[in-house]
Amino acid sequence: MFHRWAALVLVLALCAMSPKYAAGQTSRPRGHGAGSLGRSYPNPFNPDTYIQFAVGDTASCSGVGEHHVVSMRILNILAQPVVIPILWGTPASSKSSVPASATGQRLTNVTLACGAYLAYWDGKVAATGREAASGAYLVQLFIDNQLFDTKKIFYSK
Repeated sequence: MFHRWAALVLVLALCAMSPKYAAGQTSRPRGHGAGSLGRSYPNPFNPDTYIQFAVGDTASCSGVGEHHVVSMRILNILAQPVVIPILWGTPASSKSSVPASATGQRLTNVTLACGAYLAYWDGKVAATGREAASGAYLVQLFIDNQLFDTKKIFYSK
């Protein structure tokens, strides 16, 4: 009986000493330039998908003309780069908040104002131009050179 109580006390003590923002418990605090990945549709997809993402939030985008440097990449499950998606526009399909020079270009170090956007991936590997293998892929969003969000998407042939 004593061992059960000792084990319980040990577990409670370890829980009290664990880091506040341990993986899987709570999202880490977002600083200036916060953003998030939304859902991708369709998911699972074949042959292409659209990925919703947001740049900024109410706390970080108080300025009207505030811009952030945004990058996105898609990795395979081994964390190897597969492709950098294309900036497609906004979810409402009006490209008014997307600079004309940025629409259609790869999402790497693109300067965007706060708001909601769409990225596009045609399901092909960048290096070879071949269709990607079926399976899970990771989408990572970087804002102002900080990783802000990661989501999993599924490609199904």
